[in-house]
Amino acid sequence: MNNIKSTFTIKDLENISGIKAHTIRIWEKRYNLLSPERTDTNIRYYSSENLQKLLNVVLLNQNNIKISKIAEMSDNTIVLKARELAFKMAVNDEAINSFKIAMFQFDKTLFNNTYNSLLKRKTFREIFKDVFIPFLNHIGLLWQTDTLLPAHEHFISNLIVQKIQINIEKLEYSNNNSEVTYVLFLPENEIHELGLMYLNYELTLRGYNTIYLGQSLPLDNLDYFFKSKTKICFVTSMTVQPYDDKIQEYFSEIERVLKNTEHELIAIGNKAMAVDSVDFKARIRVHSSLKEFLNKY
Repeated sequence: MNNIKSTFTIKDLENISGIKAHTIRIWEKRYNLLSPERTDTNIRYYSSENLQKLLNVVLLNQNNIKISKIAEMSDNTIVLKARELAFKMAVNDEAINSFKIAMFQFDKTLFNNTYNSLLKRKTFREIFKDVFIPFLNHIGLLWQTDTLLPAHEHFISNLIVQKIQINIEKLEYSNNNSEVTYVLFLPENEIHELGLMYLNYELTLRGYNTIYLGQSLPLDNLDYFFKSKTKICFVTSMTVQPYDDKIQEYFSEIERVLKNTEHELIAIGNKAMAVDSVDFKARIRVHSSLKEFLNKY
């Protein structure tokens, strides 16, 4: 567990909680809600317990409990009241906050209870679009600002993956559109597959036959499908790979293989947009995001 981030700056707290650093300092000074420590060089830092308490305080405060009232509660009462609230709520912003708490506390029970609460009001598609996508975007920002370490991201991503897989399983025998088979894969060394996995769910929901190959697949592993007599639509998502200086070469190789076939490729992600203006001789289309792709299909 030594990969788990255990100390945070006030800027980290601001990034994670959405509460301005100035406000956090007021809560700290006036109400003694947090207890920062100092390094040998007198730099203030906050423990993971401080972070968890702040997230719980924010949750209570957003639900009309005054800071002065929260300050009168014991730490244990704050946790219990926040958890009780999190179990009941299903509003998007509150659910996202609840998922944040679950992520930083590695609390699978809180995650599942929040998800099940959302299910009472929303379909899985609505949960993914209205809650998971904004939440994952926020995780991306936390990662960019070095607030989040891999242990947190992996924990929460794997829980979301489980929900996608469960919902795909429910649809496995409902395929009725056999005109085209969608083969979904990520480029070699690309491991960010959550979006592609959700796309597999969307295509299955629409009745298409899909073959999900997952992450980090070299192009030569697709030879079997390139030679297929059945029409294949390859779908890939590009977050990190291929690197910028290799992306043109990557698409040129795909074009070479596809140009004399009925097959096509759909590439999703900002990296794919680097070849948006290229006039391919094969059926190759690019989309900036999963949302844009789904809006067009």
